[in-house]
Order: sequence, then structure tokens, then C-alpha cells
Amino acid sequence: MKQYENFDNNFFLKIICIIAGLVLVFVIAAAAVGLITADSSPADKEDDAETFVFGETQDKNDTSPAPIETEEDTAVPTVPESDTEAPEADDESSPVETEEITEEITTEEISEPDEPASTVLGETEDMGQEYIDSLIFLGDSTSYGLKAYKMLKDEKNTKQVWTTKTATLSLGDILTKKIVYPNTGKEMTIAEAAALAKPEYLVITLGIEGVTFLDEDAFKAQYTSLVEAVKVASPETKIMLQSIFPVASSFKTTDKLNNPLVDKANGWVLSIAENTGVRYLDTQSVLKDENGALNPKYDNGGNGINLNDTGFNAVLNYIRTHGYK
Repeated sequence: MKQYENFDNNFFLKIICIIAGLVLVFVIAAAAVGLITADSSPADKEDDAETFVFGETQDKNDTSPAPIETEEDTAVPTVPESDTEAPEADDESSPVETEEITEEITTEEISEPDEPASTVLGETEDMGQEYIDSLIFLGDSTSYGLKAYKMLKDEKNTKQVWTTKTATLSLGDILTKKIVYPNTGKEMTIAEAAALAKPEYLVITLGIEGVTFLDEDAFKAQYTSLVEAVKVASPETKIMLQSIFPVASSFKTTDKLNNPLVDKANGWVLSIAENTGVRYLDTQSVLKDENGALNPKYDNGGNGINLNDTGFNAVLNYIRTHGYK
């Protein structure tokens, strides 16, 4: 009996082990099936994951098919078409910019230089009495009348008129001739006076005493030497050469001094101004009558050369309205 009893026990034990083994196999199989089911295909993962395309994401809920990769997709990203057109626009605009820059450079490099100021002083606004007060008048008897008629600041005591004691000043010895320096009363050459005073403006009126005996070359040489001497003595002085005044038709010695000769000499004076870089005052233009002679209303009734106060007023008004700027 014990033998059979032992057999039964062993038999059942084996059956239990077999069943347990089958259960274990089943459990393992079920677990394997679960893992397989839970694991998705690469395509499913692409559907569930966010897909990055050049930095942009695709919504995982988007049901549209994933793009198929091509050689173009795997190549290095190119600049969008809108961006590739920009260089073309730049290429088109570049010539315009180049032309503008070239034009600016050309304008600066090839532009005409500023025209030099006209030698003949043109009409300006009224420079006022202060301008007249700043002028020094160098000349012969035609300048001395400014003092005699009290036309300037301090009237007969004015320091604005430079001339000799006799109010005669010939071009013949102009460099050595001594004038009375009004600031001290001492006599000195014109260059010496200019070096002392260093006037802002100097109006020179010469030639009436010289045109009758000097030819054109000598006239120009003497006058030019004076201008250059003053420029050396006082470089900052603004020099104006005033025209020779016309003579009256009643002037007695017209065979030696006449208005055609005066006009010619004024052309020489203008030429000297141009060549020395100074200015020219064409005051004779306001003193003439219809015949080109000194207007009788400006004649002092003496020798037919000198002006009266009305004539000097006309001259000063002309100077005021033809200022040296």
C-alpha cells in the first residue's frame, strides 16, 4: 500500500510541477505579447512624436502623412526663395548707389573753384557811417577836400586823410614822397605810415598828378610799386584804388589833361588793381555829366578838378553802397 501511496504522491507532484510550468510559460508568453503590443513601429513613433523640420515642429495630432525624405530633404538647407531674390535686388541697386557715390566724388573733385571776388566793387547794401569812419583816404588834392569840407569824422581834425603838407602827391616819386602822418603830425613815407597805423581799409586816389607826364608803363610801374609796398607794410589792410575823378568841361588846359586821357588812365588803375589783387572803386561813374565831364553841380568852381561838398557826398554815398566785404 505504501508503494502505491508513494507513487500517487510523486505522480501528483509531477502534475503540479507541469501545471506550474505551463502557467509560468503562459505568464511569460502573455508578458511577451503585452510588450510586443505596447511596443510600436518606427512609423507609429513618428506619428506620435513631434517631427522637427528646419527648427519647426509638427503637431503630433496632425494626421497628414509624414513627408518622405528625399535627397533634397537631406541636403544642406538652402536660403528660402524670397531671400535668394534679395541679392538680385541688391545687385540691381548697387550700380545706382555706385553712381551716386561716384557723382558725389566727381562733384567734389572736379567742381569749379570758387570764382574770385570781382575787382570792381559792385553795389551792396548801405554799409553805414561806421564803414566810412573805418576808411583811410590817401591821395592828392582830390582827397584833401574831404578834410577841407569836413566830410569825415572829427571834421577838420580828422585822422582819416593822408596827404602831403601841400596836398600834392605825384606818382613820379611816390615811394619816397613823405606825407603827414595825422596821428603824430610827423612826416614819413606812405609805407611807414601803413606799418604804423595798419588801417583796416585804405582808399588810394592818385593819378591826376602823373597821367600828364607818365606813359602807361611808367604809370603802372609807379602805382604798382606803391600798392606792393603798402601790402608788405600792412598785409591785412584791404586796399581800394579809387578812379581818377573827371575834370570839368571848363578846365583850361584840356590839351594836356582831358577826360579821354582820364578814362584811359582809369583803365590802367583798374588793371593795376587786378594784377595786385586789390579792389577798384568806380566812383567817377557818378560824377560825370551826359558828356562824360565832371558834372557842374559837383565842381567847386576853382580849377575844374576838385569837388565841392555835394560832389564828395556823392563819392561817399557811392563808397557806402559799394562796400568791401
